[in-house]
Amino acid sequence: MRSYKEAGVDRDAADESVERIKRLARLTYVPQVLGGIGSFGGFFELPSNYRQPVLVSGTDGVGTKLKIAFMMDKHDTVGIDCVAMCVNDVLVHGAKPLFFLDYLAVGKLNVERVEQIVTGIVKGCVEAECALIGGETAQMPDFYGEDEYDLAGFAVGIVEKDQLLDGSRVSEGDLVLGLASSGLHSNGFSLARKILLSHYRVDSYVDELGKTLGEEMLTPTKIYVKSVLKVLDSSIHAMAHITGGGIPGNLPRVIPVGLEARIDKSSWPVPTIFSLIQRLGMINESEMFRTFNMGIGFMLIVERDSADRIARALKNLGEEVWVVGEIKRGERRIVL
Repeated sequence: MRSYKEAGVDRDAADESVERIKRLARLTYVPQVLGGIGSFGGFFELPSNYRQPVLVSGTDGVGTKLKIAFMMDKHDTVGIDCVAMCVNDVLVHGAKPLFFLDYLAVGKLNVERVEQIVTGIVKGCVEAECALIGGETAQMPDFYGEDEYDLAGFAVGIVEKDQLLDGSRVSEGDLVLGLASSGLHSNGFSLARKILLSHYRVDSYVDELGKTLGEEMLTPTKIYVKSVLKVLDSSIHAMAHITGGGIPGNLPRVIPVGLEARIDKSSWPVPTIFSLIQRLGMINESEMFRTFNMGIGFMLIVERDSADRIARALKNLGEEVWVVGEIKRGERRIVL
């Protein structure tokens, strides 16, 4: 073995991949982006219209949802998931996402596949109105299989210091709004895969879903940035991104001591994919709510008098929204 390529690392393919990524990344650029893909670091000039800007960062990955992408040989949506998982977390604190970076590790570099993945990342960045300013593509032969990869990302947002949301403003009497998810999003796939793939193939058409199982499972995570930022005002006291751990694992993170959120599980329709998993796996309801989003991907805690106005505005922006609970005095943080 006399070359790096013989060891499994193709530098020519890496160079070609970088050139394709550069072309795609330019689609996300805004005037604050300085330089471009290919430097050792990405440069972003802070907007000048902030008085006391606070940067908010978030990082996450796609998880074992990638296994479904491998099985279907479909790679143009998981990048959206990667962006969504990061920017929705940043949004929770009232921050507008500014820029995104990705980390892609592959067993063998397939230029076309990388281009598909980055196309999804760019779609997510455009939807979140943030710039893709850098990343890393690592060739790791023997660590991943030739057709396998892992994908993670990192986002930075900005918010005025006096508008930063951390849950401290939540008060008794506030109402909880739930925004519809697009399905499984990117959580609970270790359980979902084991149950669903023991009954169906990814290309099986499932009458209950109205599509193939793979199409349902690869539905991208919903990005809430545009709609939520358009309605964001002082009447919104806290927000939560419903990811791993479901509502019980995420909403309590923004509930102050001495208060609890009482959630009415009958106040929104649970999508079919969750009832299918529950039935096939014979899973109890508590475990379902602790693993999956159950149809609610994002939550807002708002002043009671403003709840109808905020809900109407979100519906006008294309969101499905329900009043799903209220804040009461209590010590359990959440009652579901």
